Amino acid sequence: MGNMATQTQFHVLAVDDSLIDRKLIERLLKTSSYQVTAVDSGSKALEFLGLNGENEDDERNSSVESVSAADEDHQVGVNLIITDYCMPGMTGYDLLRKIKQSSSFKDIPVVIMSSENIPSRINRCLEDGAEEFFLKPVKLSDVNKLRPHLMKGITTKNEMQSNTNKRKGSEEIQSPDRTRPRYNELEVV
Repeated sequence: MGNMATQTQFHVLAVDDSLIDRKLIERLLKTSSYQVTAVDSGSKALEFLGLNGENEDDERNSSVESVSAADEDHQVGVNLIITDYCMPGMTGYDLLRKIKQSSSFKDIPVVIMSSENIPSRINRCLEDGAEEFFLKPVKLSDVNKLRPHLMKGITTKNEMQSNTNKRKGSEEIQSPDRTRPRYNELEVV
């Protein structure tokens, strides 16, 4: 069972300046069997991802509130980022933009959450690459909407790895058997 859990467990980076909201989202994600790393600001999220240029281990470790046993691989293993919109310093929208501009992390799904229901803000976030916009308080039903986005992130990562090997024939990268349904014993009427 342990081996299967490590293969299917998704790693979510949760970003919220509010301790209560951060603990709530962390609990909901862990209840849904996600591995969670929680930080309290957009700049600490960027630091965790290695996107701010300052990678001092002591500073990074102190900014990370909760890390699972696989702490050495955390930069590579983030499958989704969920962030509050309103935070001091860097907003969730600013964090979204920086992630989407990064060549390494642009394909990681980002979900924004906010207690303010402002349609123009929601639309701007969705137009600029957010997968979802959740209104707080986040509920278990919201967390259940994350899995398709996580699967999309995994698919994109696998496609990128496949495309890096330019010497493979196209039949090896995309096999017709896997991309089209097979109809072996059907009659056309």
